[in-house]
Amino acid sequence: FSSSPNDIGDVVRQEIVNVLEKCGIKYEKTHHEVTSSQHEINLEPGDPLTVADRCVLFEFVTKEVAAQYNLHATFMSKPFTGLNRNAFHIHLSFTDLAGKSLCYDENAEYHLSAMLMNFIGGIIKHARESSIVLAATFNSYKAYVLDKEAPVVRGWGLRNRSSMVRIPHAVNPAATRMELRCPDATGNVYLQFAILIFMGLDGIVNKEDAGEPDVGSTYKKELQPKVLDRRFLPHDFFPALMEAEDSIFMAESLGAELFANYMKIKIGEWEDHRTTITDLEHKKYLSI
Repeated sequence: FSSSPNDIGDVVRQEIVNVLEKCGIKYEKTHHEVTSSQHEINLEPGDPLTVADRCVLFEFVTKEVAAQYNLHATFMSKPFTGLNRNAFHIHLSFTDLAGKSLCYDENAEYHLSAMLMNFIGGIIKHARESSIVLAATFNSYKAYVLDKEAPVVRGWGLRNRSSMVRIPHAVNPAATRMELRCPDATGNVYLQFAILIFMGLDGIVNKEDAGEPDVGSTYKKELQPKVLDRRFLPHDFFPALMEAEDSIFMAESLGAELFANYMKIKIGEWEDHRTTITDLEHKKYLSI
Protein backbone atom coordinates (compact mmCIF):
# COMPACT_ATOMS: atom_id res chain seq x y z
CA PHE A 1 0.00 0.00 0.00
CA SER A 2 1.02 3.59 -0.42
CA SER A 3 1.98 5.72 2.57
CA SER A 4 1.27 8.94 0.71
CA PRO A 5 -2.17 10.60 0.53
CA ASN A 6 -3.99 9.28 -2.53
CA ASP A 7 -6.84 11.63 -3.32
CA ILE A 8 -7.88 14.33 -5.75
CA GLY A 9 -5.63 16.80 -3.94
CA ASP A 10 -2.53 15.04 -5.25
CA VAL A 11 -3.85 15.27 -8.79
CA VAL A 12 -4.67 18.97 -8.45
CA ARG A 13 -1.31 19.76 -6.88
CA GLN A 14 0.52 18.06 -9.75
CA GLU A 15 -1.58 19.93 -12.31
CA ILE A 16 -0.70 23.22 -10.58
CA VAL A 17 3.04 22.61 -10.92
CA ASN A 18 2.55 21.44 -14.51
CA VAL A 19 0.86 24.72 -15.41
CA LEU A 20 3.50 26.70 -13.51
CA GLU A 21 6.23 24.92 -15.46
CA LYS A 22 4.56 25.99 -18.72
CA CYS A 23 4.68 29.54 -17.36
CA GLY A 24 8.42 29.21 -16.77
CA ILE A 25 8.15 28.79 -13.00
CA LYS A 26 10.02 25.83 -11.55
CA TYR A 27 9.53 24.28 -8.14
CA GLU A 28 11.87 22.45 -5.80
CA LYS A 29 9.43 20.09 -4.11
CA THR A 30 5.76 19.55 -3.48
CA HIS A 31 3.99 17.50 -0.82
CA HIS A 32 0.91 17.13 1.35
CA GLU A 33 1.02 19.13 4.56
CA VAL A 34 -0.06 18.39 8.14
CA THR A 35 -3.73 19.32 7.95
CA SER A 36 -6.29 17.54 5.79
CA SER A 37 -6.44 19.01 2.26
CA GLN A 38 -3.43 21.23 3.00
CA HIS A 39 -0.63 21.26 0.44
CA GLU A 40 2.81 22.81 0.07
CA ILE A 41 4.68 23.80 -3.10
CA ASN A 42 8.17 25.25 -2.78
CA LEU A 43 9.24 27.50 -5.63
CA GLU A 44 12.88 27.72 -6.69
CA PRO A 45 14.88 30.68 -5.34
CA GLY A 46 15.53 33.93 -7.17
CA ASP A 47 15.89 37.66 -6.65
CA PRO A 48 13.14 39.30 -4.53
CA LEU A 49 11.19 41.00 -7.33
CA THR A 50 11.20 37.91 -9.56
CA VAL A 51 10.07 35.67 -6.71
CA ALA A 52 7.32 38.13 -5.73
CA ASP A 53 6.02 38.09 -9.32
CA ARG A 54 6.09 34.29 -9.26
CA CYS A 55 4.10 34.24 -6.02
CA VAL A 56 1.33 36.36 -7.53
CA LEU A 57 1.12 34.10 -10.58
CA PHE A 58 1.33 31.01 -8.36
CA GLU A 59 -1.72 32.07 -6.34
CA PHE A 60 -3.70 32.81 -9.52
CA VAL A 61 -2.79 29.46 -11.14
CA THR A 62 -3.58 27.56 -7.93
CA LYS A 63 -7.09 29.01 -7.68
CA GLU A 64 -7.83 28.53 -11.38
CA VAL A 65 -6.67 24.91 -11.46
CA ALA A 66 -8.59 24.07 -8.29
CA ALA A 67 -11.75 25.59 -9.76
CA GLN A 68 -11.42 23.35 -12.81
CA TYR A 69 -11.75 20.39 -10.44
CA ASN A 70 -14.73 22.01 -8.69
CA LEU A 71 -12.57 22.75 -5.65
CA HIS A 72 -11.79 25.99 -3.83
CA ALA A 73 -8.18 26.87 -3.02
CA THR A 74 -7.61 29.35 -0.22
CA PHE A 75 -4.54 31.11 1.14
CA MET A 76 -6.50 32.31 4.17
CA SER A 77 -4.19 32.12 7.17
CA LYS A 78 -6.47 30.19 9.56
CA PRO A 79 -9.45 28.67 7.71
CA PHE A 80 -10.43 26.27 10.50
CA THR A 81 -10.35 26.43 14.29
CA GLY A 82 -7.97 23.96 15.93
CA LEU A 83 -6.07 23.03 12.76
CA ASN A 84 -2.73 24.22 11.44
CA ARG A 85 -2.61 27.51 9.60
CA ASN A 86 -1.59 28.26 6.01
CA ALA A 87 1.81 29.93 6.21
CA PHE A 88 4.14 31.74 3.84
CA HIS A 89 7.63 30.68 4.89
CA ILE A 90 10.28 32.88 3.28
CA HIS A 91 13.79 31.47 2.79
CA LEU A 92 16.47 34.10 2.35
CA SER A 93 20.20 34.15 1.66
CA PHE A 94 22.57 36.71 0.16
CA THR A 95 25.86 36.61 -1.75
CA ASP A 96 28.55 38.97 -2.95
CA LEU A 97 28.67 40.09 -6.58
CA ALA A 98 30.73 37.00 -7.45
CA GLY A 99 28.02 34.72 -6.10
CA LYS A 100 29.86 33.68 -2.91
CA SER A 101 27.63 33.14 0.11
CA LEU A 102 27.75 35.89 2.73
CA CYS A 103 25.70 33.79 5.14
CA TYR A 104 28.34 31.12 5.82
CA ASP A 105 31.48 31.52 7.91
CA GLU A 106 33.46 28.37 8.64
CA ASN A 107 35.10 30.01 11.66
CA ALA A 108 31.95 31.40 13.25
CA GLU A 109 29.71 29.75 15.82
CA TYR A 110 27.23 27.47 14.06
CA HIS A 111 29.09 28.51 10.83
CA LEU A 112 26.73 31.50 10.54
CA SER A 113 28.31 34.77 9.43
CA ALA A 114 28.16 37.94 11.52
CA MET A 115 26.29 39.59 8.66
CA LEU A 116 23.57 36.94 8.72
CA MET A 117 23.27 37.12 12.49
CA ASN A 118 22.99 40.92 12.39
CA PHE A 119 20.35 40.56 9.64
CA ILE A 120 18.40 38.21 11.92
CA GLY A 121 18.91 40.63 14.80
CA GLY A 122 17.21 43.34 12.76
CA ILE A 123 14.27 41.06 12.03
CA ILE A 124 13.84 40.23 15.71
CA LYS A 125 14.13 43.91 16.65
CA HIS A 126 11.41 45.06 14.23
CA ALA A 127 9.18 41.97 14.26
CA ARG A 128 6.33 43.51 16.24
CA GLU A 129 6.05 46.79 14.33
CA SER A 130 6.30 45.04 10.95
CA SER A 131 3.74 42.38 11.84
CA ILE A 132 0.85 44.28 10.23
CA VAL A 133 2.57 43.74 6.84
CA LEU A 134 3.83 40.20 7.39
CA ALA A 135 0.52 39.03 8.91
CA ALA A 136 -1.87 41.43 7.28
CA THR A 137 -5.41 40.39 8.24
CA PHE A 138 -7.58 40.03 11.33
CA ASN A 139 -7.62 36.28 10.71
CA SER A 140 -3.80 36.09 10.56
CA TYR A 141 -3.47 36.43 14.33
CA LYS A 142 -5.75 33.50 15.05
CA ALA A 143 -2.87 31.39 13.71
CA TYR A 144 -0.46 32.41 16.47
CA VAL A 145 -1.35 29.62 18.89
CA LEU A 146 0.79 27.02 20.64
CA ASP A 147 1.81 23.73 19.03
CA LYS A 148 0.45 24.51 15.55
CA GLU A 149 3.82 25.24 13.87
CA ALA A 150 3.23 29.01 13.98
CA PRO A 151 5.82 31.10 15.86
CA VAL A 152 4.66 33.04 18.90
CA VAL A 153 7.96 34.25 20.43
CA ARG A 154 10.44 36.65 18.79
CA GLY A 155 13.68 34.74 18.34
CA TRP A 156 15.70 32.38 16.18
CA GLY A 157 16.70 28.74 16.31
CA LEU A 158 18.74 26.06 14.60
CA ARG A 159 16.43 23.74 12.66
CA ASN A 160 13.72 24.72 15.16
CA ARG A 161 10.26 24.81 13.60
CA SER A 162 8.77 26.65 16.59
CA SER A 163 11.17 29.59 16.14
CA MET A 164 10.21 32.79 14.33
CA VAL A 165 13.47 32.63 12.36
CA ARG A 166 14.76 29.14 11.61
CA ILE A 167 18.17 28.14 10.27
CA PRO A 168 17.42 25.09 8.08
CA HIS A 169 19.89 22.25 7.64
CA ALA A 170 22.21 23.02 4.73
CA VAL A 171 23.92 20.21 2.83
CA ASN A 172 26.68 22.58 1.72
CA PRO A 173 27.93 26.07 2.70
CA ALA A 174 26.36 27.71 -0.35
CA ALA A 175 22.93 26.59 0.88
CA THR A 176 23.24 28.36 4.25
CA ARG A 177 20.15 30.52 4.70
CA MET A 178 17.46 31.67 7.11
CA GLU A 179 13.72 31.04 7.04
CA LEU A 180 11.17 33.54 8.31
CA ARG A 181 8.14 31.60 9.56
CA CYS A 182 5.75 34.31 10.81
CA PRO A 183 4.33 35.65 7.49
CA ASP A 184 1.24 34.36 5.74
CA ALA A 185 0.07 34.68 2.16
CA THR A 186 -2.77 37.12 2.87
CA GLY A 187 -0.43 40.11 2.67
CA ASN A 188 1.09 42.05 -0.21
CA VAL A 189 4.13 39.99 -1.15
CA TYR A 190 6.00 43.01 -2.52
CA LEU A 191 5.62 44.89 0.76
CA GLN A 192 6.47 41.75 2.73
CA PHE A 193 9.73 41.24 0.86
CA ALA A 194 10.56 44.95 1.07
CA ILE A 195 10.04 45.22 4.82
CA LEU A 196 11.96 41.98 5.40
CA ILE A 197 14.94 43.41 3.54
CA PHE A 198 14.71 46.73 5.38
CA MET A 199 14.58 44.95 8.76
CA GLY A 200 17.65 42.92 7.92
CA LEU A 201 19.61 45.85 6.50
CA ASP A 202 18.86 47.89 9.61
CA GLY A 203 20.24 45.01 11.65
CA ILE A 204 23.42 44.91 9.57
CA VAL A 205 23.97 48.68 9.73
CA ASN A 206 23.42 48.82 13.49
CA LYS A 207 25.01 45.42 14.20
CA GLU A 208 21.92 44.19 16.01
CA ASP A 209 22.51 41.21 18.29
CA ALA A 210 20.22 38.27 17.50
CA GLY A 211 20.79 36.78 20.94
CA GLU A 212 21.11 33.11 21.76
CA PRO A 213 19.21 30.53 19.70
CA ASP A 214 15.98 29.04 20.97
CA VAL A 215 16.60 25.72 22.70
CA GLY A 216 13.80 23.20 22.33
CA SER A 217 10.24 24.16 21.60
CA THR A 218 9.38 27.81 22.20
CA TYR A 219 5.88 26.55 23.03
CA LYS A 220 7.29 24.98 26.22
CA LYS A 221 8.91 28.15 27.57
CA GLU A 222 7.81 29.26 31.01
CA LEU A 223 6.43 32.60 29.91
CA GLN A 224 3.59 34.10 31.91
CA PRO A 225 1.03 35.29 29.36
CA LYS A 226 0.21 39.00 29.48
CA VAL A 227 -1.90 41.27 27.30
CA LEU A 228 1.21 43.25 26.33
CA ASP A 229 4.40 41.21 26.18
CA ARG A 230 7.07 42.40 23.77
CA ARG A 231 8.85 39.06 23.89
CA PHE A 232 6.01 37.75 21.70
CA LEU A 233 4.68 38.62 18.28
CA PRO A 234 1.42 40.59 18.54
CA HIS A 235 -1.41 38.33 19.68
CA ASP A 236 -4.08 40.20 17.75
CA PHE A 237 -4.73 42.55 14.85
CA PHE A 238 -5.26 45.63 17.04
CA PRO A 239 -1.93 45.41 18.93
CA ALA A 240 -0.21 44.93 15.56
CA LEU A 241 -1.87 48.14 14.33
CA MET A 242 -0.72 50.00 17.45
CA GLU A 243 2.87 48.80 17.06
CA ALA A 244 2.93 49.91 13.41
CA GLU A 245 1.26 53.25 14.12
CA ASP A 246 3.92 54.03 16.73
CA SER A 247 6.77 53.02 14.40
CA ILE A 248 9.20 55.46 12.81
CA PHE A 249 10.97 52.57 11.08
CA MET A 250 7.90 51.48 9.09
CA ALA A 251 7.19 54.93 7.65
CA GLU A 252 10.85 55.47 6.79
CA SER A 253 11.16 52.06 5.14
CA LEU A 254 7.96 51.99 3.09
CA GLY A 255 7.66 55.73 2.53
CA ALA A 256 5.39 58.00 4.56
CA GLU A 257 2.60 58.26 1.96
CA LEU A 258 2.43 54.55 1.15
CA PHE A 259 2.56 53.62 4.82
CA ALA A 260 -0.18 56.12 5.74
CA ASN A 261 -2.46 54.74 3.02
CA TYR A 262 -1.72 51.18 4.07
CA MET A 263 -2.58 51.96 7.69
CA LYS A 264 -5.79 53.69 6.64
CA ILE A 265 -6.87 50.48 4.85
CA LYS A 266 -5.93 48.27 7.79
CA ILE A 267 -7.63 50.48 10.38
CA GLY A 268 -10.75 50.28 8.21
CA GLU A 269 -10.52 46.48 8.27
CA TRP A 270 -10.21 46.58 12.06
CA GLU A 271 -13.30 48.78 12.34
CA ASP A 272 -15.25 46.26 10.25
CA HIS A 273 -14.34 43.47 12.65
CA ARG A 274 -14.73 45.62 15.77
CA THR A 275 -18.28 46.62 14.90
CA THR A 276 -19.56 43.34 13.40
CA ILE A 277 -21.44 40.96 15.70
CA THR A 278 -20.39 37.32 15.33
CA ASP A 279 -22.03 33.96 16.00
CA LEU A 280 -19.57 33.40 18.85
CA GLU A 281 -20.83 36.55 20.58
CA HIS A 282 -24.42 35.35 20.24
CA LYS A 283 -23.42 32.00 21.70
CA LYS A 284 -21.66 33.57 24.67
CA TYR A 285 -23.82 36.60 25.45
CA LEU A 286 -27.30 36.33 23.91
CA SER A 287 -28.62 34.49 26.96
CA ILE A 288 -27.62 37.30 29.34
